[in-house]
Amino acid sequence: MITIGLLHSTIRGDEKLILEAAKKRKVNIKLIDIRTEIFNPLTYKIDFDVALVRSVSTVKGTYAANFFETFGVPVINSSSVTHICEDKFYTSLYLSQKKVPTLKFALVFNLEQAVQAVSELGGFPVVIKPPLGSWGRLLAKVNDMDALEAIIEHKDVLGSPQQKAIYIQEYIKKPGRDIRSFVVGGKAICAIYRDSPHWITNTARGGKASNCPVTKEISRLSKAASEAVGGGILAMDIFETDKGLQINEINHTMEFKNSETPTGVNISGAIVDYCVKVAKKS
Repeated sequence: MITIGLLHSTIRGDEKLILEAAKKRKVNIKLIDIRTEIFNPLTYKIDFDVALVRSVSTVKGTYAANFFETFGVPVINSSSVTHICEDKFYTSLYLSQKKVPTLKFALVFNLEQAVQAVSELGGFPVVIKPPLGSWGRLLAKVNDMDALEAIIEHKDVLGSPQQKAIYIQEYIKKPGRDIRSFVVGGKAICAIYRDSPHWITNTARGGKASNCPVTKEISRLSKAASEAVGGGILAMDIFETDKGLQINEINHTMEFKNSETPTGVNISGAIVDYCVKVAKKS
């Protein structure tokens, strides 16, 4: 019988759904709290077939993923996929390199270059994001030069080294929503609209989820984006633009507990099935 090592830092509603799905499928789950593990290659005993990273902490999850990969354990998502998707600039680079439709972007380290980058991106407004981060935190819609100067000064004085890398993205006026597609093994299994009167539509910031039919365009775009970053279990944040659908960001440890009901799709079950498939293949 296949055993999935579920790497976690806490058990959220998402992980509870995965546990329920595994139980229904008679798949063993070994819960591994990575906060309490001793990752010593000389003493660690591997007693599972595939590792599923569900850590809230990307830092802890990435260390654990690298550790188990050295033992030859298949890890979902792999450390290489995590490396790309945890950083918005890297994600944009890989999508751009593979010619996957995505928003225009730039990375700079000071105000002078930021001013030029804004001009190259088409002028104000633009969006400034921390390259590392989630849940729509520390995003800023920058409407003019005064705001740009203030935000960069705050980053210079108060920010961590990562915050001093200034990731700038073109601003897209959304139709009061965006799309999140859930992609498992390159296939978009379902999608939701995230509606909000605010320009940030993350459900963590109050966006309301409703079912979004998976069209051919969503399916093709999701598959292309998945292939560009290395595949696995991913969530694509998609914008509806005048140029068609474009990828905004990719989440490599997606939350889905509020999406199974509106879509009617057993996302947790698809995750377990994919883990079993990868374990058998390896």
